Amino acid sequence: MHLVKNVTYVSDYKLRLSFDDGSVRLVDLANELDGEIFEPLRDPEYFKKVRVDPDLATIVWDNGADLSPDFLYKIGVPVTQPALAA
Repeated sequence: MHLVKNVTYVSDYKLRLSFDDGSVRLVDLANELDGEIFEPLRDPEYFKKVRVDPDLATIVWDNGADLSPDFLYKIGVPVTQPALAA
């Protein structure tokens, strides 16, 4: 199981997530906000209020919406550090 350690809002419905294995992934949730619990998240200002719940080890919003950390890891695109110029 993967655990979310940190979340940073990037843009639109994109989040940068840090996981317990040291990886960083860019997650786009634009097509994942289906259902009544996720409806408020379609408001960009509300979506930006995302945070990590340390007890659940995943991202949450104040209305009780959350997503499985394993799902987030699976759909996330690995973020690599740019190579340093010599």
